[in-house]
Amino acid sequence: MRFGIAFKLGCLMAVFGMLPTALAGYYIYNSSRELLLQAAERDLQTAVQVLGRNLQSSLHNISLDAAVLTHGPQVRQLASINDPAQRSHVQDDLAALFRAMLLAHPDYMQIRLISASDHGLEWVRQDRDGNHIVRVSGADLQEKGHFAYVFEALKLAPGDVRISPIVINREQGAHSGLGKPTLHVSTPVADADGKVFALLVINVDLDQLFSQLQSDLPDEYQVYLSNRWGDLLIHPDHRRTFGFDQGRRLFLQDEFSEVSRLLDTSGPNSLISRSVEQNQQDGLVAAFVRLANNSKTSEPFIILGLGQLQSHVLAQASRAGGYIAQIAVFFSLLALLVAFIVSRALIRPLRNMTEAVELFSRERKISELPPRQDELGVLARSFRAMKQEILTQLEDLTHSRAAFEHLARHDSLTGLPNRRMCFERLEQALISARQSGQKMALLFVDLDHFKEVNDQWGHRFGDQVLQAVAKLLGSVSEARDNVARLGGDEFVMFFEDVQDPRKIVALLEKLHVCFQLPLLIDGKGVNVHASMGVSMFPRDGNDIGTLIQHADHAMYKAKSAGKNRYSFEVMVEN
Repeated sequence: MRFGIAFKLGCLMAVFGMLPTALAGYYIYNSSRELLLQAAERDLQTAVQVLGRNLQSSLHNISLDAAVLTHGPQVRQLASINDPAQRSHVQDDLAALFRAMLLAHPDYMQIRLISASDHGLEWVRQDRDGNHIVRVSGADLQEKGHFAYVFEALKLAPGDVRISPIVINREQGAHSGLGKPTLHVSTPVADADGKVFALLVINVDLDQLFSQLQSDLPDEYQVYLSNRWGDLLIHPDHRRTFGFDQGRRLFLQDEFSEVSRLLDTSGPNSLISRSVEQNQQDGLVAAFVRLANNSKTSEPFIILGLGQLQSHVLAQASRAGGYIAQIAVFFSLLALLVAFIVSRALIRPLRNMTEAVELFSRERKISELPPRQDELGVLARSFRAMKQEILTQLEDLTHSRAAFEHLARHDSLTGLPNRRMCFERLEQALISARQSGQKMALLFVDLDHFKEVNDQWGHRFGDQVLQAVAKLLGSVSEARDNVARLGGDEFVMFFEDVQDPRKIVALLEKLHVCFQLPLLIDGKGVNVHASMGVSMFPRDGNDIGTLIQHADHAMYKAKSAGKNRYSFEVMVEN
């Protein structure tokens, strides 16, 4: 059977007509895939850096909690008490304080006060056992002097904090903490003469800590964590974690070869990597960051990472590829019928679309193409819709990054700045005050009997009380960012350019009067009182830690004097 030249020319023109469409579709598909992967990599890198800062902030807050507990008057009293009955009474007070701390922090599994002598005998111990807090006492108290978190921490100076390497807790009698990934935060306790006589240890549940940190991440993100050798500590497949505890070694760099550069401290601090073991369909794109540990510890750094399946990232590109393939087949059939007309009609529109795709790939700009009502117009509109959807997803990811930053700096319950943002604002205010010679006042507010409110009305009602107190403090503050919630029922306010300290007294009187009025919450009038302590810059200190310490001490003076009042670290002169 012979075929005429018209048929051959038609077939030839059909091939040349199909070729630009196929090439354009292939280029757009690959460009879209790479663009999506690059966007996912950038977002993963931003998210892992935010997650890393949140993790370091959490560890810093745990260290601050340990330091606060060691500076409590009950702990220091033990060094000088010889009377067994009085000593037992002080230990009961410490046990109650430890219990409150465990209730406030679900990631804390155990808080202990351990003797520096007697082979590290536990003096006071509170354990988490399921939903209950259990106090261990008497013969059940154990000697812990042979554990590194005890004898290594006892070498530190008072005030230093040691964060242990992450291990599986194998200590018998650890209740809910047994068999779980754990890190120990320990700090020495010194008496009035500066001699270390005890050690305070907080056991942190790594799974619970990361569960809190991951709560705001997208569900498709997978978390990775390794120690300085690359041993897997957190992995989507829990069977691969803590291999060294089971007599085998499973390394993060075996799955992501680029991670080996992070294990070298002379290498970069963060990088992007793609998995090497899975195929492209199940492969992972991931971002990793090296987090240095500034505490007194044998673990100088850890590797934190976030990963995402490439198939999830490229799902949209795959759908667009199917549409492109369908359109290419349609135009190929059309080219067989009207090869000459279609070939001339295809060249210019395809060139415009290719340039538009190149412009979008290069500058992320969507160019307008001449409106058409034919199949090329459908193709152009499909490309435009695909590019618009990509830009929309990029904008959504940008908003997510902004939300992560906001959550990292604000308290989710009250909307007030959290400890981190408070310290940043306070440091800026101190720098300005030092340069201008102005005075500042720092107010430490602690609610009285807040635990009884929670016990009587429930934690939801207690949250509403905290929100109402936050609004009350904000109403008397110079700026909302000058009020912060440190945690629990503790708030901090600071006032800049204090010309006359008596104005602070007047403000405290006003705030004290406000706390005498009942708060109307859910139709109930609730009397919420507060003890307040004040320190002044530069009289009481020249840095954040000293000012907060003096304000906290003044607050405790107010509580010791009967609560529901305020106190200055040093009496304000009239």
